[in-house]
Amino acid sequence: MVGQASGLVASLPAGAWAGHGRLHLWSTTPRLAGRFRLGAEGMLAGTTRTGGEWTAAAHGLGELLWSAPRWGFGFGAGPSTGWIANDPTRFVALHTRARAWWRPRGPGGATEWQLSVEPTRFFGAWFTDLDADVTLRRGPATLSLSADARWSTVYESTGAGSGFLQVFVRPFLALELGGGSYLREPYQGFPRGRFFSLGARIGSTRPARAAAPRKPGPLVPQIRGDSVVVRFRFRGVQTVAIAGDWDGWKRHPLRPVENDLWEGAFVLAPGRYHFNLLVDGRTWVVPGGVSAVPDGSGGMVAELLVR
Repeated sequence: MVGQASGLVASLPAGAWAGHGRLHLWSTTPRLAGRFRLGAEGMLAGTTRTGGEWTAAAHGLGELLWSAPRWGFGFGAGPSTGWIANDPTRFVALHTRARAWWRPRGPGGATEWQLSVEPTRFFGAWFTDLDADVTLRRGPATLSLSADARWSTVYESTGAGSGFLQVFVRPFLALELGGGSYLREPYQGFPRGRFFSLGARIGSTRPARAAAPRKPGPLVPQIRGDSVVVRFRFRGVQTVAIAGDWDGWKRHPLRPVENDLWEGAFVLAPGRYHFNLLVDGRTWVVPGGVSAVPDGSGGMVAELLVR
């Protein structure tokens, strides 16, 4: 499970103060069949200000995911609800989502495109949010652009857009600039609005740059007759299995050989493949010293080159 928490405090006119907090949690299972996974996502948000005013919202969503190294898609649904101080109205909305992402190959840095369509049944009527995002990473800079639209025959249809730039000036210090507009937030009663932000982030996740080690390459198996043979060294484990995209990610147990080696033999045509290892039936592992690529769901898959 992965989590992210954030908060802020703001000074308002007439000596008032406001605070806002957000907790976001998400998790995915290992592959269940082929490239499919299950995912779960939850979010809690709340605001408060002097005078006793407060709001809160909660969202939960379960999702079926399919992912390849460079693209994938997901379908999910779950409940959403909100609370506003001194408002007795209580409700649970049905929130659904279909999304897709694509990471094209390109020189100079990473690019990721995302598109989502989110129909929601809210107080007996539907509205649909559409969101398109692109993130470009070039050296120490990351630029994110977003376009949003809300369509409904009952509620107001509207649109919004925003941009965010982050530049690392030190390994753990980034300058950030953002601005644009956002859609109305119905769960806490926030109206549509605009924003502008300028600040610095300390303790960001970008690691310090070190001397670049030798870049690992794909695993090149041994040839034994008409089969290719792979070997991996694991000490103190009970079982090791391999799963790859050459047969729809089916799991194949490896057999133990001497000196903590585990071996498997397969009949594969020449080409480049992707695989992962399952240790003791519960931990997926990318073997050390082998090049890997993103699997589209936050993980990595190793590369195998059959010549």
